[in-house]
Amino acid sequence: MNPLARHRGSAPRPALTGPAARTQPLPRSGPAPGDDAVAGARPGPGAPDERRRPAPFAQTEPVSPPPDTAARGSGRGPGTAPARAAREPGLPRGADGGAAESQDPAAPEEVAPGPPAAGAEMRAGHGTADGAGERGGDEPRGAARPPVTATTATRARARAWAELLRISAVLTVPGDALAGAAAAGRAPGRRTLLAAGASVCLYEAGMALNDWADRDIDAIERPGRPLPSGRIAPRAALAAAAGLTVAGLALAGRAGRPALAAATALAASVWAYDLHLKNTPAGPAAMATARTLDLLLGAAAESRPPGPGMAAALPSAVLLGAHTLAVTAVSRREAQGGAPGVPLTGLLAALAIGAAVRPHGTGTGTARPPYDRDPPAPARPARHPGRAGYRRRTVPAPGAAAPATAITARAAQALCAAAYVGTVAGPYLHAALNASPPLIQRAVGAGIRAVIPLQAALSARAGAPVTGAALLACAPLARRLARKVSPT
Repeated sequence: MNPLARHRGSAPRPALTGPAARTQPLPRSGPAPGDDAVAGARPGPGAPDERRRPAPFAQTEPVSPPPDTAARGSGRGPGTAPARAAREPGLPRGADGGAAESQDPAAPEEVAPGPPAAGAEMRAGHGTADGAGERGGDEPRGAARPPVTATTATRARARAWAELLRISAVLTVPGDALAGAAAAGRAPGRRTLLAAGASVCLYEAGMALNDWADRDIDAIERPGRPLPSGRIAPRAALAAAAGLTVAGLALAGRAGRPALAAATALAASVWAYDLHLKNTPAGPAAMATARTLDLLLGAAAESRPPGPGMAAALPSAVLLGAHTLAVTAVSRREAQGGAPGVPLTGLLAALAIGAAVRPHGTGTGTARPPYDRDPPAPARPARHPGRAGYRRRTVPAPGAAAPATAITARAAQALCAAAYVGTVAGPYLHAALNASPPLIQRAVGAGIRAVIPLQAALSARAGAPVTGAALLACAPLARRLARKVSPT
């Protein structure tokens, strides 16, 4: 025997191929099996034959896996007993009570599994010690996708409905009723809130009905919309449109008969636009009519004699309708692009509207101060001058205002008018220079958001600067919502 074999291990064996390679035992780093001084005699007939391939998972005695190898699997890995015996010099096969394997693969012996190591189930991920479980033993840890829970499904459904109803544009609606009440010479009250609620319901009904009517077109141009993508059923959108319409009419009925009449006309214009007039030349005019009626709804809810009534709110309603007409005309090209003259026309219309709502002259102003909840009657000589709490009151003449109120109203009016023009000027100009679909969609979104500063300017123009300031404060919030959910 080569004397170097005792120090360097066994002599190199020739490489085997074919079936013989699968029956060879794992290489050993200890002394050679033929060394009498180390390994002794060759195994007898009753000893396990290492040249035979052992039966899978067959062991002579039940062995509990060590804690550090419980979750590593039961194959020939670095943590199993045969492999450990193969890489540790001087450890004979079967000496540790668990490394010896059965020599008869036809009759494997039952294996009693030992207790799993602490935390093995959490490390494996599926309640088995070998880590296979439902994923399979070859899938790495952490590759399983998180399960879809009820909370995740609810959030996804809420997101789909928010996209369907364009929830980011809902802040542009209540200002119509507030501006209408201010134009009618009334401070906001309970009926104004009912009118605003009716406006919101009818507006959202129009949004749901719009997607229901355009579901076939959106399947080609906007397949990611809630209806073409299958996130919301078409019949659910139609049912929502009908339910919101009924709710809007019910709220308007609580605000009085004039408000109900205006809301009925508004609902009819919304349904006519979405179902028949949208893709006709009369589409922009129909949408402008709907927005005009929305402002008149707020005026009708608060119009009671001896106030100015709905007639005083008509100029403000016409200005709001003109803005809506321009935005709707631009939106008809938001999917195809082209026609740069349409955004340019919208820009010119916005500049004209901004000039109409800004303050004029240097006098005390033409804004009419808002009336009280009930306008006071003209002061008459008191029949009982000594009555406690009696004070003579006078009604301001039409077109006159207190100096402090006029200055505040003019400042608020100028600020709101500048905010309106600044919101639409840039996007409209960009869309006119490059009439691509993204820039046109951006211009349409800016036109929708510009409704808020326009409502604020109309309220300040009617002599309600506090209402105008409150509406203008909602513009940043509408811009943030537009970044999350598209208003178009």
